Amino acid sequence: MSVFDVHAHVFPRITRAEGRLLSDADEPWLRDHGDGTGMMMCGAAEYRPVDEGLWEPARRLADMDASGVDVQAVSSTPLMFGYEADPSRAAAWCDLVNDRILRYCAADPARLLPLCQVPLQHTATACDVATRAAAAGHRGVHIGNHVGERNLDDGAIAEFLAHCAGLGLPVLVHPWDMMATDRMRGHMLPWLVGMPAETQLGILAMMLGGTFERLPETLRLCFCHGGGSFAFLLGRADNAWRNRDIVRADSPRPPSEYTDRFHVDSAVFDPRALRLLVDVMGVERVMLGTDYPFPLGEKDPGSAVRACAGLSDADRAAILGGNAERFFARAGAPADASGDVPGGAPAGRPPAGLSS
Repeated sequence: MSVFDVHAHVFPRITRAEGRLLSDADEPWLRDHGDGTGMMMCGAAEYRPVDEGLWEPARRLADMDASGVDVQAVSSTPLMFGYEADPSRAAAWCDLVNDRILRYCAADPARLLPLCQVPLQHTATACDVATRAAAAGHRGVHIGNHVGERNLDDGAIAEFLAHCAGLGLPVLVHPWDMMATDRMRGHMLPWLVGMPAETQLGILAMMLGGTFERLPETLRLCFCHGGGSFAFLLGRADNAWRNRDIVRADSPRPPSEYTDRFHVDSAVFDPRALRLLVDVMGVERVMLGTDYPFPLGEKDPGSAVRACAGLSDADRAAILGGNAERFFARAGAPADASGDVPGGAPAGRPPAGLSS
């Protein structure tokens, strides 16, 4: 049984001078203390203390060995997105970050899958950066769930998602820049309340905004943090769609009929919550995610999956690894000795989410 973590972050070694490629103030950079600890920085301000797994691949691989993780999809830390910058500066910044992620993952290309980031604030530039990154070897794209006041139903963002579908690049969506932080002071409430709300907002915006109707079904899309509060509140959204025309104005189908258009990770930390998530999404749409190496992540990768009641061994194998193998499979992947392509799709048929 392979174990494949789709939600794991990196902040490569980037100096303050390099951070100024993006911004002249509050530039993101990494201060490495040289003792296995460091600090994510915004200009001169300390943002968050971190450990070396975030920037040192040997430490990450050792942690993966210790926790039984075979493969990680490696994505940037959302602090690095740079969506507020001038698009040309943001493009140069993303190229730098993407190159550093490739170098990081080169430590073990079979186990570390690089995901690029893009200047999502400008669609044409984002498409160009994604195309370059795909050609350089990136296996997917990591984006935030909104750009300023524009949610994922925004036409320009949908255009970028369609471009990713054309490239065959999976897209990982992560919450960031959380709402109402002025009311969520202390206790990490922006992470505990804001992140689930942001993720649910991203999903419902796409459903009720008719975005899934406009996007090709070949798009492979995954929302982090178990889709946030989405699964628990899906019944509320369906009820609103049935009873209020303003809710269904742009969506010809109720929200529950779009759950086959995206994936979620398993980072809900409670087997009971995971059971609901699987019931709502279907076992084939849930993939292991840990949020490595941050302290709010799952310390024992897959523990909630293994403890979740009512899952068969095949279900657990799918969530722990098989679904992710298909999600990140390349078109034309070679068949193994059993006649199956990696991830279990029958030979002669493209992996799920890929066109022939």
